[in-house]
Amino acid sequence: MPAKEQNKGTSTLKTLLEWQALARPFKVRSREYFSTILAIAFLLIVIAFFLKEWFLIMVIVALVFVHYVMSTVKPEKISHQITNRGVVTGEKTYLWSELSRFWFTGSGDEAILHLQKNDRFPKVLLLLLGETDKKQVQAILADHLTLEEPEATWIDKATVWLSEKISLEKTS
Repeated sequence: MPAKEQNKGTSTLKTLLEWQALARPFKVRSREYFSTILAIAFLLIVIAFFLKEWFLIMVIVALVFVHYVMSTVKPEKISHQITNRGVVTGEKTYLWSELSRFWFTGSGDEAILHLQKNDRFPKVLLLLLGETDKKQVQAILADHLTLEEPEATWIDKATVWLSEKISLEKTS
């Protein structure tokens, strides 16, 4: 989309790139997937029951419920902007001074832009690119941030290994 300019006090806010995409990654899940999740949760609940870990049982039930809702309710589309001052996603603005680096990953057919923040929780902001060209986003962000993917931690490696060993869905 074309660049827009707005007057904000003494300096001009210029929109370098604007796009709309879903708020979070979304994939339609099969009945088999949910059956597998429920079987795993049931097994963990039985183990926690014998250990008399009542709080753990409540946490497992809550996590399964949240996962079910997030997997069945399609997210809304939100607007993302890259401006001369920073990144605006929805109603939230992140100044260039609050961001340190960026990188891209893919989730299914969707490209995801990761922006690492200097402080605040969470440390990484995820923006889906939708139909936006990744090279165009990279060219604009490279003027302000470093393109650098962080090294995989042991948790990242364990997650990849576990997802390869235990498939929750049939692979076609």
